[in-house]
Amino acid sequence: MSNTADTSLSPPPAWLDIVRQKVESLRFGVVQIVVHDGKVTQIERTEKTRLAAGRDD
Repeated sequence: MSNTADTSLSPPPAWLDIVRQKVESLRFGVVQIVVHDGKVTQIERTEKTRLAAGRDD
């Protein structure tokens, strides 16, 4: 018998939906998850804007 939790029986944690939304709306960047005492306490998103190469204006 496996010791892993069956995720089909319980809804995903609220923070997981937030991370999913941040990742889906991001083209270039970083999504960072901050954990304290084994619990997600903060989610940070840094978005980068890519400029076309070779343009001086």
